[in-house]
Amino acid sequence: MNKPNQIKLNILVCIILLSILKINAQEFKDLDEVQHDIEYYRENSVTPPIIKVVYGRPVLKKEKAFGDQVPFNKLWRTGANEATEVKFFQDVMFGNQVVKAGTYVLITIPGEKEWDIILNRNLDVFGAFQYNPEADVARIKVPVSKAEKLDFFSIGFKRIEKKILMVLGWDSTRIKIPLNFNELT
Repeated sequence: MNKPNQIKLNILVCIILLSILKINAQEFKDLDEVQHDIEYYRENSVTPPIIKVVYGRPVLKKEKAFGDQVPFNKLWRTGANEATEVKFFQDVMFGNQVVKAGTYVLITIPGEKEWDIILNRNLDVFGAFQYNPEADVARIKVPVSKAEKLDFFSIGFKRIEKKILMVLGWDSTRIKIPLNFNELT
């Protein structure tokens, strides 16, 4: 094959490849910009999970996360996009309320000094827009504490003796939700 034909063939192959890449990229054009995460709590690395949380991790875009990016005293999806879902693999004391094993949506109402923490039965919903208080399973209040700044909303677990704390953190705000699997009443 002569050189001009080889160049034409190479250009044609490049055009075809770029077209294929563009078509493949269009399949993913509506991807979420927000990272999502799954956090498990296990007694140790080889035991089955006790809690599973699936949530969106918004990034800090304004000066303050709460009272600015997320308003005080209004329902919040507790993350980004789809509502945060919590699965308890066994019955749990959620604050001072018994909650049966199952999957629930975690909704919060952030306040300056304390938050309302709500577990709700309405699953697979976008944000808190479809919140129905009649589907609430439990509702508790927890105080706000402060710590070092986190740019991304995060959920983790901390064990203190027999109690487990589900810790919500963003910016310098920390919320510690008390959970207990040992002292069901």
